Amino acid sequence: MTRVLVVEDDPQLVRALVINMQARHYGVDAAPDGATALHLAAARRPDVVVLDLGLPDMDGVDVVKALRGWTRVPVLVLSARRASDETVAALDAGADDYITKPFSMDELLARLRAAVRRTETVPVEPVMTLVTTEEFTIDLAAKKVHRGGHDVRLTPTEWHLLEILVTNPGRLITQKQLLQEVWGVSRSNKTNYLRVYMAQLRRKLEADPSHPRYLITEPGMGYRFEA
Repeated sequence: MTRVLVVEDDPQLVRALVINMQARHYGVDAAPDGATALHLAAARRPDVVVLDLGLPDMDGVDVVKALRGWTRVPVLVLSARRASDETVAALDAGADDYITKPFSMDELLARLRAAVRRTETVPVEPVMTLVTTEEFTIDLAAKKVHRGGHDVRLTPTEWHLLEILVTNPGRLITQKQLLQEVWGVSRSNKTNYLRVYMAQLRRKLEADPSHPRYLITEPGMGYRFEA
């Protein structure tokens, strides 16, 4: 059973989320604040976290940062904050998706399913298990990245993006394709997700992130990986 941790201080919304998720056979734990959420995350090891940013004891972005200190569990932010800088701050902290309130329950559940799929192990052909560059090495079978003799920690979303690009070397992957594959959406107003995550990958992998050698942007079209 897939286990979800809902972090939300609105009792009515929590009840609606729990009912809808349990009806679809998810196991659900609920936390009304950040401290309880971090305790439950460590104790229950959820498969996905659904997180409100406006918590009574701490900002949800700080919860994301605390989680990212030790786990790659997918984090879906659920928030009334609509400003672009709020979205970017949450994604940059390590969140995997951002859904604004009010929201469609069907869309939230679709994003939840997509998050679960991103963490599932996908068989990789033996010839595609290792990608080596002068800067880093990607082990697709083990889902690990090494740079300078050290492991590079990636979130599930960062990994999924990188995996798509490196398994299609030299090929342009359009923004729409990436949004559909990684987030389950193809609306053009979500391209800021791609910009944030590609910037994070470049900071982690490129020698000069402002002049990338491997993770290339094709303006207005998409991205490609050059080996």
